[in-house]
Amino acid sequence: MRQLLLSLTFLLLITTNSLVVAAEKAPATFLLKDTTGVTHKLTAYKGKWVLVNYWATWCPPCLEEVPDLVNLYDHRRKKDLMILGVVFDYKSTKEVADYVDDMLMSYPIVLGDDEVAAQIGTADVLPTTFIYNPQGELVKIKRGLITKQYIEKIIGVGK
Repeated sequence: MRQLLLSLTFLLLITTNSLVVAAEKAPATFLLKDTTGVTHKLTAYKGKWVLVNYWATWCPPCLEEVPDLVNLYDHRRKKDLMILGVVFDYKSTKEVADYVDDMLMSYPIVLGDDEVAAQIGTADVLPTTFIYNPQGELVKIKRGLITKQYIEKIIGVGK
């Protein structure tokens, strides 16, 4: 009986580990609608780096990183980069629209909710940025302030 239990435990561990490895290798995917009604699908950006940046209007580090994100997006969006901003913990869509306008945020903005978090991941801190490589694989989750230099170190300096 003891041998049977050990064998079953071993099989369970192997199966669990196999499932974890399979889940880690599964291609990432998401489908998000931005504030203008445009739908963004990760697979549509194959060949580009994709940054999904979680932020909030009340968050000082979020405010600080916006100029770098706008600069990167404006210079690289037609070449090798897509940025999607996902706003969480906001009071109203007008508050978000005013903030986006004031900050000259040129990249698409998605209103964050539980469905978005279920597709991409949760964030314990804001800002948090999810970085996907050109093959659509999540390669880095950066919690806290992100800079142009940090991003360029990961994705390469633009031409």
